[in-house]
Amino acid sequence: MKTPHILLVVAGLVGASGWVQAQSMDPLQVRSMAASCANCHGTHGIAEAGNESLAGVNKDELLKKMLDFKTGKKPATIMHQLSKGYSDEQLAALASYFSALKK
Repeated sequence: MKTPHILLVVAGLVGASGWVQAQSMDPLQVRSMAASCANCHGTHGIAEAGNESLAGVNKDELLKKMLDFKTGKKPATIMHQLSKGYSDEQLAALASYFSALKK
């Protein structure tokens, strides 16, 4: 009888651990990951003409785009491959990083 309650608690803790991990990532590690985006999306997220700037973009919208690239829901030339190299938590941290930058 108590098993369903325990499963709910465990499921909640597992879900929360992903959020905590994204929130507690080392800022220097996130900045280093973001540096790999500079080739296409520009230094500090300000892209040259022809590419999309990431600085100041809404965090939730950016995360959704990156997850859609990762799952193949959004077509891409290279982003679908690059996004698969990151965990969902890392993508969330990158979305937070870029959304905090000034446009």
